[in-house]
Amino acid sequence: MLTSSLSRRAVLAGAATAAALTAVPAFQGRAQAAAIPTYRWRNAVIGGTGFVTGVLFHPSVRGLAYARTDIGGAYRWDDRAARWTPLTDHLGWDDWNLLGTEAIAVDPAHPDRVYLALGTYAQSWAGNGAVLRSEDRGATWARTDLAVKLGANEDGRGMGERLLVDPRDSDTLWLGTRHDGLLKSTDRGATWAAVSGFPGTPSASGQGVSLLVAAGRTLYAGWGDSDGTASNLYRTADGTTWEAVPGQPSGTAAKVPIRAAYDCLTRELYVTYANAPGPNGQSDGSVHKLAIASGKWTEVTPVKPGGTTSDGSTDAFGYGGVAVDARRPGTVVVSTNNRWAAVDTLFRTTDGGRTWTSLKDAAVFDVSETPYLKWGADAPKFGWWIQAVAVDPYDSRHVVYGTGATLYGTRDLKNWAPQIRGLEEASVVQLVSPPVGEAHLLSGSRDIGVMYHERLTASPSRGMASNPVFGSATGLAQAAGRPAYVVRAGWGDNGNGAYSNDGGQTWAPFAAQPTIAKDAPGPIATNADGSVLLWSFVHWDGTKYAAHRSADNGVTWTEVSSFPKGATPVADPADPTLFYAYDTDTGTLLASTDSGVSFTARAGGLPSGDSQFKLVAAPGRSGDLWVSAKWNGLYRSTDGGASFSKVDSCWASYTLGFGKAADGADYPAIYQVGSTESITAVYRSDDGAKTWVRINDDQHQWGWTGEIIVGDPRVYGRVYLATNGRGIQYGEPV
Repeated sequence: MLTSSLSRRAVLAGAATAAALTAVPAFQGRAQAAAIPTYRWRNAVIGGTGFVTGVLFHPSVRGLAYARTDIGGAYRWDDRAARWTPLTDHLGWDDWNLLGTEAIAVDPAHPDRVYLALGTYAQSWAGNGAVLRSEDRGATWARTDLAVKLGANEDGRGMGERLLVDPRDSDTLWLGTRHDGLLKSTDRGATWAAVSGFPGTPSASGQGVSLLVAAGRTLYAGWGDSDGTASNLYRTADGTTWEAVPGQPSGTAAKVPIRAAYDCLTRELYVTYANAPGPNGQSDGSVHKLAIASGKWTEVTPVKPGGTTSDGSTDAFGYGGVAVDARRPGTVVVSTNNRWAAVDTLFRTTDGGRTWTSLKDAAVFDVSETPYLKWGADAPKFGWWIQAVAVDPYDSRHVVYGTGATLYGTRDLKNWAPQIRGLEEASVVQLVSPPVGEAHLLSGSRDIGVMYHERLTASPSRGMASNPVFGSATGLAQAAGRPAYVVRAGWGDNGNGAYSNDGGQTWAPFAAQPTIAKDAPGPIATNADGSVLLWSFVHWDGTKYAAHRSADNGVTWTEVSSFPKGATPVADPADPTLFYAYDTDTGTLLASTDSGVSFTARAGGLPSGDSQFKLVAAPGRSGDLWVSAKWNGLYRSTDGGASFSKVDSCWASYTLGFGKAADGADYPAIYQVGSTESITAVYRSDDGAKTWVRINDDQHQWGWTGEIIVGDPRVYGRVYLATNGRGIQYGEPV
């Protein structure tokens, strides 16, 4: 279940975001926003929750390290605080495509310098990539926009690194691209030009340069588009003339060079290979080393893929990460990748690859700090999608590796725990802030399902909601008049829908579910008293199906043919007989006055053509509806959708929610991601949307934030914001 969910991680969100943003015209100021109040922004702690695609210790500074993620930016390790510091939260709405980090490079001779190659998607609908360069370890950045696209959330995102500081000249950088060959900068990343004479032939659909590594003063470049017979590893000794490395391995098991690491103590270059770029789709692979002085290649593969496991399954996998021990010659760690039958592992050698030990065999895991890694009631696995591996150059027993969900570390090669504090990468799609109870927040995300947040400063103690465990959540709703009753939907391991009678602490699957729910779980709603469920169905490919209704807590279901297919059902928070739906295909608001049995059209002429337009009901009121229609603006109805008026105080509205009213106010605080001036930002209104104040700042933007926003109904000023790759951000006035 988790395999298919993770393989789709945030790609759909990225494509939808792009489709939305490409239609946005130039900003035009409308209502001038007030001065920014002072807000403190933090992550609601979960811990990781996404693919850590690269981790890099600085070779000349103890305790300094960097990590990159596929959609959630880059981080620097603060050794004293034992936590990660985010480095790219300043990237705003227009730069959403730069939240994916394709590669990181550090300068061994200048410890304060760090470089990032950014670009989440290389598709036609995505913007070009960029290189950020810093002289203060990422506290501040200079930026160069590239003329090419990068693909930090595409196949091959665990390969690398694709960015390298030339060991002969700190002013020279090299950048490997997927579709545009090899680039070079001679002014520390300020300008870039294509390298002429590089042997690889760019392809519009290939992987291009898969890795760059220095072995002494010689540079090596992996090429990801070989068919297994042609060369896929090149080198240059002078920075000008490139040649295929003689004697390099060939065949399916060495088709794609994934990563490389140089042991300067033995002068040997280690390269991991697979038959596909990964992280999915690998079924064969190998590990080889090259003696630099003699040019001799030796295969040192720990275990060859293709054997049979104890249950008869084929042990198919590739090799991913590789790291050398800077203190001990011939000591190397490599990872398997996409090994689902026998489970992935790290292999370690102390004799240059003649013998290997699987670190999984003696591993003891402590995931008490991030309980979701138990995946429900199951014990934590060693991990999957392991393509990032690093050995601390100042501590041979300190090894870390990234997975599709976290970053594990050990100090003794036996006891492992997440080394993930401060790194939050959830792609969040559902938020509910209950009006009563222990938890102030329930959340639903891609890949990690639904969580009950007893505290905002610690990972939920119950981990992912179980029975069923969801890979990805598609719906989460609470009965407004009966907040102990909560329902959720998503891609589950024991049905795709569930309910809770204790506010989301424990769950049970629906006794039955519509047949289509198996393949297309979508958003779900419950009416004000929790007596009726309305479940809409949308396949991950966008295909829409008829909604279904249950009046017996999911025991039986009936199709609602008059409900617009694929729409998000919205319950009236005060009247249990009322439901609403916004048909974004036709721009029509529909309503039900018989608890969801039938729907009829009310207002028409609303913006249409985008399934991400959002309908929200104001809490505690009947028929008070708001529509966020992106660059078309914000609309409000006070008569249950019979008519709508456009709100003049903002130019664009992407998502909107409500929280506790300000002292003396007679309407809930309204929060939105939108634009009231020249930028898209996070805003609050205390006067029913007559005026707005911006509550985030230029250092806290987080790229794409248009999914969902909710205020806390119990704490004035507190707001929860879903991001696509930087988890749940929550802000409070200070």
